[in-house]
Amino acid sequence: MGPYDSSISAAAGSSSSSSSACSSSTKPPQPPDQMDHLLAGAGYKVRSNDLHQVAERLEHLETVMVKSSPVEISELVHDAVHYNPSDLASWVDSLLTELNTNPPAPIAVPTDFSDLHQLPANINMYSNNPSPLNGEFSQQVVTPLEEDVSIRLVHVLMTCAEAVQRSDLALASLLIEDLQVLLGRVNSGCGIGKVGSFFIDALSRRIVDSPQNGIVQEDLSAYENEMLYHHYYEACPYLKFAHFTANQAILEAFEGQDCVHVIDFNLMQGLQWPALIQALALRPGGPPLLRLTGIGPPSPDGRDSLREIGLKLAELARSVNVRFAFRGVAASRLEDVKPWMLQVSPKEAVAVNSIMQLHKLLGPSQSIDLVLDWIHDLNPRILMVVEQESNHNQPEFLNRFTEALYYYSTMFDSLDACTAHREKSLAELYIQREICNVVCCEGLARVERHEPLVTWRNRLTNAGFAPLHLGSNAFKQARMLLTLFSADGYSVEENEGCLTLGWHSRPLIAASAWQAVPKPSATMVEINHP
Repeated sequence: MGPYDSSISAAAGSSSSSSSACSSSTKPPQPPDQMDHLLAGAGYKVRSNDLHQVAERLEHLETVMVKSSPVEISELVHDAVHYNPSDLASWVDSLLTELNTNPPAPIAVPTDFSDLHQLPANINMYSNNPSPLNGEFSQQVVTPLEEDVSIRLVHVLMTCAEAVQRSDLALASLLIEDLQVLLGRVNSGCGIGKVGSFFIDALSRRIVDSPQNGIVQEDLSAYENEMLYHHYYEACPYLKFAHFTANQAILEAFEGQDCVHVIDFNLMQGLQWPALIQALALRPGGPPLLRLTGIGPPSPDGRDSLREIGLKLAELARSVNVRFAFRGVAASRLEDVKPWMLQVSPKEAVAVNSIMQLHKLLGPSQSIDLVLDWIHDLNPRILMVVEQESNHNQPEFLNRFTEALYYYSTMFDSLDACTAHREKSLAELYIQREICNVVCCEGLARVERHEPLVTWRNRLTNAGFAPLHLGSNAFKQARMLLTLFSADGYSVEENEGCLTLGWHSRPLIAASAWQAVPKPSATMVEINHP
């Protein structure tokens, strides 16, 4: 299905036009006494002893935004007076009250994913998890025998991967049987037992279904994929870190601009943008006109899901007096998007936002070069890139398998520290699909081609981009995020102007910001028409 688009405009007042410049102004908020200094520096009033309560209410509001219809959200601006969003606690409470929400309840989700149920019969993904005890997480007791079996499990996994690389599928099949026996002797609910079960499943699929046949991984529906994405977002801080860091960098890039345009390469329920809308509402001198172009897959049931997300964001923007226009561009693949579809104006300050998307363009077609070229021609004030900090794009299967086993073992260790989240099991399914794609698929079917920050630096520099330093505000907000939402063990590090989020000493995702080096021959007229 080819790309299509939908547009929504919302004025911040009855007499405002979505294309006019802002004429109102707001005074910069003054942090009151006894307020958290990091949040106060970002323009929010939250008392230090209220941090955890506010964090819980923000998570609740995110869930409400996802589940509510545009009609329900429109009640936010009908006969209602809302608190200044700088008073964060009161503002969130007012929105939740207007939506007549109840305390969050467990989310009922389908569990019959046709391509995810073929796990070995002795694996139970939903049991044997560490459980909270008196506010702390209970420790898993590992016997010397189980530790020995775990070492043996890793050794046989590597031997099996080596056999696959040599195309010795008969030996690999025998080793899979050995791995199934070993798996029954370790705790498959956590640690190497859980990670091992996912890699055994992926190897089994690769052996049984040759990657050349393209049948080793079935596609989920757009709804199922978005649902898993949402639970992954809720269960651990990686996507929250990406959104917070990107929003801060975009906010700084838009300073002093009256008309701004954000192009989001993966809208996915619009979870990132309420916070940016709120921050722009508090901007000294008044908020700019905000245009948001969201790219996402077409809805298989014929609904215009991108437009529905746009309606929700438009009503939220109206509630905080931010003039807002939305455009949805539906495309199954990012390389199907053409720059003229985005309708960029020369008068706009443009931000391009890519959260874990560019690596999908590194396949045999090498469409990454074409996409980076037209991004450059848009002359954005900022290109925000967040990617997994690993090398899963190596041509040799064994090297790729080894790197993936190390990377995802660390990822699952970090996820096990967040077992209080009910979203954890479905978040694991989201990660399992990445593992399956890295291990099972080849050619065009392999889209999870993660590469490390140093490689992205070289590629973006060669494409005509210069690095932008992510400042101290982005670093402070990332540290604050970990304080509010995460367990001990997560760490934020600065790396030559970029930020990484990791588990203990291992960085797992990296955020970097870039600006196009101007090309004298480029004109906006050329890129706004097919």
